[in-house]
Amino acid sequence: MQKNSIELFDTTLRDGTQGEGVNLSIQDKLHIAEKLDDFGIDIIEGGWPGSKPRDEAFFREVKSRRFKQARMCAFGSTARYPDQVASDNNLNLLLRAETPVISIFGKTWRFHSSQTLGLSDAENEELIARSVSFLKEHGREVIFDAEHFFDGYKDDPDFALTMLRAAEQAGADRLVLCDTNGGALTEEVEMITREVARQVHRPLGIHVHNDGELATANTLAAVRAGAVHVQGTINGIGERCGNANLCTVIPNLILKMGYTTRHKVALEKLTPLSLYVYERANLSPHNRSAFVGRSAFTHKGGIHVSSVLKDPRMYEHIDPQTVGNNRNVRVSDLSGQSNIRYKLKELGLHAGEKAFSRKMVRRIKEMEHQGYQFDGAEASFELLLRAELNRFKPYFDICSAHVTVRIDEEGRETSEAALKVRVGEQEAHTAADGKGPVSALDNALRKALTGFFPEIGHITLTDYKVRVLGDKSGTASQVRVLVESSDGDRQWSTVGVSNNIIQASLQALCDSLNWKIYHAELNKPRGHLEFLTGVTSPAVDHPW
Repeated sequence: MQKNSIELFDTTLRDGTQGEGVNLSIQDKLHIAEKLDDFGIDIIEGGWPGSKPRDEAFFREVKSRRFKQARMCAFGSTARYPDQVASDNNLNLLLRAETPVISIFGKTWRFHSSQTLGLSDAENEELIARSVSFLKEHGREVIFDAEHFFDGYKDDPDFALTMLRAAEQAGADRLVLCDTNGGALTEEVEMITREVARQVHRPLGIHVHNDGELATANTLAAVRAGAVHVQGTINGIGERCGNANLCTVIPNLILKMGYTTRHKVALEKLTPLSLYVYERANLSPHNRSAFVGRSAFTHKGGIHVSSVLKDPRMYEHIDPQTVGNNRNVRVSDLSGQSNIRYKLKELGLHAGEKAFSRKMVRRIKEMEHQGYQFDGAEASFELLLRAELNRFKPYFDICSAHVTVRIDEEGRETSEAALKVRVGEQEAHTAADGKGPVSALDNALRKALTGFFPEIGHITLTDYKVRVLGDKSGTASQVRVLVESSDGDRQWSTVGVSNNIIQASLQALCDSLNWKIYHAELNKPRGHLEFLTGVTSPAVDHPW
């Protein structure tokens, strides 16, 4: 590797799967591996062949895949006994995986080698050396993960360094210093890594966990001290508090510290990669993640937005598109006229006079005082804005709604919603069951409208939140309902407010469908939009 060139080692498919709630199928892992290769990762750790049949099956499947640059790596431990290395099942399964790279961990903290394995210092040293030598003799590139190295070094530097040198002298290609418990402080990591770099001659790597919320800082500190091989996971998923987050580490290394990577990474694909891994792992994205989170470049305060309109550098540390993200401006009771002007520009709308922005600011603050919140309901705000500009009218009206919930003696619940919906001059009467009253409403509403608007047939409700607004009315309090919907390609959120949770839910559901229909109409090949109008029912009347 060139000087100052960092080798990127991804362990999402191995260490990442040890995170709580993370469960990847073989196909999930294969697809993620392809995305990691496309992004520019150098080495992909696919799993531990000796730990479970699924990982063995993954390595069989991945052999037929052709990657542009990434090399596949199998993970395991040193042999169990120094005199049985050649027959050790774990090591032989690693060889059978037929990956060009193998990473094995060994004990570098005496506390573990003596208490867990019951080995003397000399036996542990021999175990590491023989295990590495065995794999090297079979032509593999070997990465030695010095497990618990920082704890071991703080306990006994001589012992930790002796075990590291055993791997080095046996031919290990990388020596990776591991903060396995994730409790080391940044200054400790930097000081110890710098000292180790003076003591050994093989390239050093860093593998840290996030139990002290310092995984990114500790990784960057190790690189400053001489590490040239960086391990981590996408989104920082992993056991306990997770691993070093490559979505944070990589842009910091490249954009802030001036390092290059062994293979050029497609940094503009970082945010899509992050979202893809969340989706495959069936995890909700962390909106406040640095660089790739939805909130990373979101502005809400009026003064901030005004400044960003003049020059984004005033409140953004990088251009969001550099990492494949987008700038967002939220509208709330903190908004100023700049927020409104930004949203108008974003939507391609022209209001003409500043008086419109002032009017909208007043309107929003009044509505949020009533309980509405547009910060998390961008679709409802867009409809409000377009309605004020006479660019939008609802496509349908709810003439009546009836919801029934029954619970029998055995506690079994059934929910049914009956609706009368008007579209233009036509009326539709429908009824539908659901898993709860809101689900029944959603099903009945889409059942009534899909014949008129087929584009809503693929919409699913992905999130539903209810918040009781702060007063002392108890069960008669105002409630705010936030609904998140998706058509598989886009997600959008809408809001409803009422002292009746069903009415608030229906408001939000109607906004969701109206937003989808509006955008479907925009994409139709015709010169103008045909609005279907009518009188909005008081049951779902909007404040506009």
